[in-house]
Amino acid sequence: MFKSPTIKIALGAGVITIGALAVSMHLNGRKKKRTKIIEMMDEFQKAHVHMADPDRVEELVTQLIKGGKSKLQVITDFDRTLSRTLYNGHEVPTCHGVLDDSSLLPEHYREQANQLRNTYLPLEMSTDVPIEEKRHLMVEWGTKVHDLYVACNIYESQVKETVNKAGLYLREGSNDMIELLHRHAVPLLVFSAGIGDILIEAIKLQSHFYEDNMHCVSNCMEFNEEGRLTGFKGELIHSFNKHEVSTHQPEYFERNKHRTNVILMGDTLGDLRMADGLPDTQHLLTIGFLNSNVEKSLEAYKAQYDIVLVLDETMDLANALLNKIL
Repeated sequence: MFKSPTIKIALGAGVITIGALAVSMHLNGRKKKRTKIIEMMDEFQKAHVHMADPDRVEELVTQLIKGGKSKLQVITDFDRTLSRTLYNGHEVPTCHGVLDDSSLLPEHYREQANQLRNTYLPLEMSTDVPIEEKRHLMVEWGTKVHDLYVACNIYESQVKETVNKAGLYLREGSNDMIELLHRHAVPLLVFSAGIGDILIEAIKLQSHFYEDNMHCVSNCMEFNEEGRLTGFKGELIHSFNKHEVSTHQPEYFERNKHRTNVILMGDTLGDLRMADGLPDTQHLLTIGFLNSNVEKSLEAYKAQYDIVLVLDETMDLANALLNKIL
């Protein structure tokens, strides 16, 4: 029917074009081949995982894997980092909240503590308040709360009993991380602006506090011979002076100075300074848990943390990384 050579050529070209288009559509429909380490890890593909610079994260993860367990140490905050924010829809208390919400303290204490919390907590979490101003505010808050505790005649035995009843739950997978690091003799520094006595007791209840590879830097209670609280030991630690306090723990950092690869985890921007006391850090990977004010704070967290986990109550990503490294 079509006798013209021109028409035949046009038809042939059309068939080739349609065939090429079909092949192109088929290839585009296939999943992109994963070639990077973090692309091959399912934990990095979840919607709550955010990274401003995935290439930087890839390089850091590669170097941590190359360094292996002999060069690694882990530094983590406790409240809202090692511990959960929510459990079964209910807010999990912080270390200070364990005491504040208990029947151990009188009502007049609770009223004063709530007033302080309502004043200072929004300022601590705000991305608009300068860090230097936050440091001053956190010293004010912490000192006032500690003075209130001392005035309430608290005893050491009561503190332990209160933790047992408090529901201070560790983040899902925290026990797995603690056991994994202990098995491979990797140091785990728990660096907290909370109360050391409470966080250690909470860890012991749900996991183990291994003294051979775990170390706690926190606000630790001081009791007299009768077991009554008389104050707190040493310098007040808060979210925004961790970079200063770390320099006051030279024995820990000297002991681990050869461990130049660090995974750091926190939930505030101040937690990023927890590794400042390390004399020689080669590769520092930071993981931030963003537990609230997501819309307002996400970009600020992404600008400073390598990895930001939004409303994630697990240690899945950290454990996946550790299993790659160890």
